[in-house]
Amino acid sequence: MEQPILKSIQVGLPTTYVQRNAGDQQNAAWTTGFFKKPVVGSVHVGKTNIDGDRQANLSAHGGIDKAVCAYSADHYVTWQTLLEMVELPYGAFGENLTVANLTEKDVCIGDVFQCGEVHFEVSQPRQPCWKLARRWQKKELPELVVKFGWSGWYFRVLEEGSLKAGNHFELVTRRYPQWTVQQANSVFHGKDLLQRDNLAALSELSESWKSLLF
Repeated sequence: MEQPILKSIQVGLPTTYVQRNAGDQQNAAWTTGFFKKPVVGSVHVGKTNIDGDRQANLSAHGGIDKAVCAYSADHYVTWQTLLEMVELPYGAFGENLTVANLTEKDVCIGDVFQCGEVHFEVSQPRQPCWKLARRWQKKELPELVVKFGWSGWYFRVLEEGSLKAGNHFELVTRRYPQWTVQQANSVFHGKDLLQRDNLAALSELSESWKSLLF
């Protein structure tokens, strides 16, 4: 496998938009940090945010366990075809980091990566929500993300520092090779209670995902 590389960094602040829900006819106001713009040059990554990035709904996003959202650049070509959207920029899935040569089947809960000066730890898969559908006016998009397992994942930040597009991801520690993000998604959306117990027992799994498993 080619070495994982950070293709793009995106940040955004909560902003209120007037836009209809996917499938609805009536416009309505909503506030979101989903509309993220690419960063040029280096940026500082703190314990709870990348500089210039914030979350609108702190009950579902952000905090220590979900400080940074990552998504695989490898999925974009297929999404462009499936969604019939030639122009689908990095950050389209609300991610802060778009990473090539790394997907849900390659990343495990508890993995520690170094990128630039920053040490990241994988805390949980990312769950697609209604804002993804509303952003792109594709009502079926969250269901497709679940179907394919192309969720992306969240990082907590173990060591703060700067990073920039073009930095490589280096795997530092892997504790649970059996618990890929792909496998965690499969268990989360399945009915195997024993597997759910085993997943919830991982100390590195975010507290919010532990609570959602039961």
